[in-house]
Amino acid sequence: MRNMPPEVIDQLAAYFRVLAEPMRLRLANLLREREYNVGELAQAVGSTAANVSRHLSLMTKHGIVAREERGTSVYFRIADARVDELCDLVCGSIASRMQAASAVHDAFKAML
Repeated sequence: MRNMPPEVIDQLAAYFRVLAEPMRLRLANLLREREYNVGELAQAVGSTAANVSRHLSLMTKHGIVAREERGTSVYFRIADARVDELCDLVCGSIASRMQAASAVHDAFKAML
């Protein structure tokens, strides 16, 4: 991230803001598995189609998901495999921190 122009930093921050919303992370997680239409996603996350559509629109705008019209349905998928890589990297980091915290907690517990 060295010497990034302010415009790039602004775009990067906007991208991460999109991914910082739990519903959008749930949708991205589902779309890592396969393509879905809005109705299927809404049912899977327990939300309305309108709410899911709003989130997908923003995710599409930022290049996280891609949409494809097929007849009367629109299907969504992860637009870039690097989104999967990013999620795996962040999840791995969080898992490591949780594991380390658990080990420290267990060590203190053993001392009591």
